[in-house]
Amino acid sequence: MQKIEAIIRPERVDAVKEALSEAGFVGLNVVGVSGRGRQKGIIYQGRAGEKRTIEMLPKAKLEIVVRDKDLERALELILLAARTGEIGDGKVFVTPVTEAIRVRTGERGPEVL
Repeated sequence: MQKIEAIIRPERVDAVKEALSEAGFVGLNVVGVSGRGRQKGIIYQGRAGEKRTIEMLPKAKLEIVVRDKDLERALELILLAARTGEIGDGKVFVTPVTEAIRVRTGERGPEVL
């Protein structure tokens, strides 16, 4: 099993959720986060010419655990649905999951997904 953590633009969450759901990936978590990447935030210039730097930008973190055989398909769907082509589209991280347990029944393994 693999855990995918995708830090994406908040406005792309619905598109990613829909793409994953249509492909049969229904279980996921989404939380609001703030952060910065290589661009180190953005600079706004107001009407009076004053500049204001916003270092921590609002993002959404999507977490989903998939079977090893489904990893590439899930990644493809997330990347296609989240991509705008602009700076700040986000990052995706993949980490191995060694155990999954359904709390209600105690069932273990990939079947709980």
